[in-house]
Amino acid sequence: MGRVLIIDALVFLVPFAAYGAWLYLTRGSLTNVEDWQARTIGFLAIAGAGSLLLALVVFTHYNVIPPGGTYRPAHIEGGKIVPGRTEPDSADPG
Repeated sequence: MGRVLIIDALVFLVPFAAYGAWLYLTRGSLTNVEDWQARTIGFLAIAGAGSLLLALVVFTHYNVIPPGGTYRPAHIEGGKIVPGRTEPDSADPG
């Protein structure tokens, strides 16, 4: 769960980092108060929320377990870790 929160926070902060990098490259400083007005921070927050929603949609779209399967958690066989996987059900539905 912690990894998910860290990834979400990083995705949200990408617009702020990009704006800070742009300020540093074009003006040579990040400390000018006029560059960090409430309106600018609001736009960056909206952009961060939009990128976070886009990342959530992409991650959930590509991390789907196919229907009709059974999840087998990771376990140890012969001293080796076997990763978790989804196996098709052996029962014939039809």
